[in-house]
Amino acid sequence: MIHRYGGPEVLAVQDVPAPTPGPRDVLIDVRAASLNPIDYKFRERKVWPVLRPRLPIVLGCDVAGVVRSVGAQVDTLAVGDEVFARLEKARMGGLAEQVAADVAVVAKKPRSVDFVEAAAIPLAGLTALQALRDTAALQPGQRVLVHAGAGGVGTLAIQIAKILGLVVVTTTSGKNRELVAGLGADEVIDYTTEDVAAKARDLDAVFDTLGDASELRSLAMVKRGGIVVGVSGMPDPDFALLPWFARPLVWLRTRARRAAVARTGARFAYLFMRPDADELAELAAWVDAGRLRPVVHRRFALTDVKAAFAELETGRARGKIVVTIP
Repeated sequence: MIHRYGGPEVLAVQDVPAPTPGPRDVLIDVRAASLNPIDYKFRERKVWPVLRPRLPIVLGCDVAGVVRSVGAQVDTLAVGDEVFARLEKARMGGLAEQVAADVAVVAKKPRSVDFVEAAAIPLAGLTALQALRDTAALQPGQRVLVHAGAGGVGTLAIQIAKILGLVVVTTTSGKNRELVAGLGADEVIDYTTEDVAAKARDLDAVFDTLGDASELRSLAMVKRGGIVVGVSGMPDPDFALLPWFARPLVWLRTRARRAAVARTGARFAYLFMRPDADELAELAAWVDAGRLRPVVHRRFALTDVKAAFAELETGRARGKIVVTIP
């Protein structure tokens, strides 16, 4: 948890009261929780003013564990069920021995993987699925570029894109070429030695997990009428969660992106992923069918959470970093 904003040094492991679940809540004994960039963005206050939780904050968005109790209005899960979840945006708290979550964001975990692998799926898997299918509305046979294919989101996005019948182009460094090809990428571009813009042209869509300047380059790669779905840069000025006082600044910061949209005839959509138990259940079914596999870069104990964050923030993880909970 954190009591003030800053770098990894502000993280503290300490005892706090157990969460009190509400009538629609599931109380989970957490076995594993994966880290995501949103976690250190919370820690550094980079998501303010879109999300403004009050200090102190228990970090962690993705969990896998065992149901300890359920609220009076919960009838889809029971004590003892093995589950996984992407917690509600305003709640968090996954880096803990127990967490309470609304039943609408909790699903039974895939039977074929352990808690560590299950914890690696929710945020990344939901982000990829919602970007490719729900937001871009891509159809089988269309060609999509997935940036950073060896990353936590990218490793799942490549596989989900193939499940959806898409032709997948991805970027990575040369050392990860074999990994992303093994996940199903049809075309692999080594961004350290190759000209990405020259090799990835006339795309139907780009799934951009890098943000800012990458979004501008991506808009030049899609055909007219194509779409870039961004998840890491600035939201649109009319984004519903932005307070009124932030909208002028966001409007100024996104001028270049709007100009690129007008110039290229492409579309841009900012995705703010939504936790969803039904889509989690869909991902779990794909895992159990052998069509989707989580990639875990490294496991850390909860007592080593500072080292886990330091590893995440290098930006070089292959897949997800997961913290195990005793």
